[in-house]
Amino acid sequence: MAPGPLGKLRRDLKFGLGRRSRNAKHWLTARLAMTVIGVLRLLPPDKALNFADRAARRVGPLVGRHRVALDNLRQAYPEKSEAEIKQIALDMWGNMARLGAEYIFLDQLFDLDPKATTAGRIEISAASIEHFEKIAEDDKPHIIFTGHLGNFELLPVGAAAFGMKITALFRPPNNPYMAEYIQSMRRSNMGALLPSSTGASFALAAILEKAGNIGVLVDQKFISGLETTFFGRLCQTNPLLGMLARHYECDVYPARCVRLPDNRFRLEIEDKLVLPRDAKGTVDVHATTQLITDVVERWVREDPGQWMWFHKRWQLSGRRRTLRGRN
Repeated sequence: MAPGPLGKLRRDLKFGLGRRSRNAKHWLTARLAMTVIGVLRLLPPDKALNFADRAARRVGPLVGRHRVALDNLRQAYPEKSEAEIKQIALDMWGNMARLGAEYIFLDQLFDLDPKATTAGRIEISAASIEHFEKIAEDDKPHIIFTGHLGNFELLPVGAAAFGMKITALFRPPNNPYMAEYIQSMRRSNMGALLPSSTGASFALAAILEKAGNIGVLVDQKFISGLETTFFGRLCQTNPLLGMLARHYECDVYPARCVRLPDNRFRLEIEDKLVLPRDAKGTVDVHATTQLITDVVERWVREDPGQWMWFHKRWQLSGRRRTLRGRN
């Protein structure tokens, strides 16, 4: 039964008030964040990052997402004590605060020079250098994937240092005011960027079609995604990487940024994956999606405090897909 004029008016008023309330909340949050950023700018980089870490360890446990993080950690690590679980959660908040503050000092922090003879803040192995250079030189498409670990934003900056042209897929923050600031920082330091929205998959396909390189984050929940397991629990994962790899027969490389002590970082590109294939010899999309999820799990297990545990990674929703036997 269609609502009458009065019902429609009430609905419109409620929608309008809700939208204005959300907008006001976003604006206030952004103003607070920009105030903090302004204060941090007054400090030397190391002092600012260490201050942000300490503050986040105090404030993080007060927000609602802290409970989500603790619940996820308890289920992922049933063998760990409550003290260990809480420590990982605090490390996570410290990592998140550093990540946010590092946007301010990105130009000062990123000192990677492939020809440098002395160590800087960024370290990279000889094997990873070879991978960076090979991908930059190859006249063929590549997919590089990572997770929300350490300062993952440094990977495209590192790629640019080796002359690699890459388009990174990213998800803008829900807060439009913060999104504008963060995207402006990304654009000035990270090369080509593509927001994850309707049509993004077609844009990525077009890049690969032209023998380009794309970078994707693969560790978030994806509504109606393929069923995979992560830390032994069922979750939904975006099958896009596997689908693109199957269609374009391109090499797929895992990459990550590891946060080190004293505000230093290690960039890694691992050997290209040997992708699972079906009886016809084509890339198995479901098995590939599970494989990349396993890679991220390995990384997280190596240093759990550097991953974003407050994601609702294991929440199932939408149409659940398996694609088994239909690759």
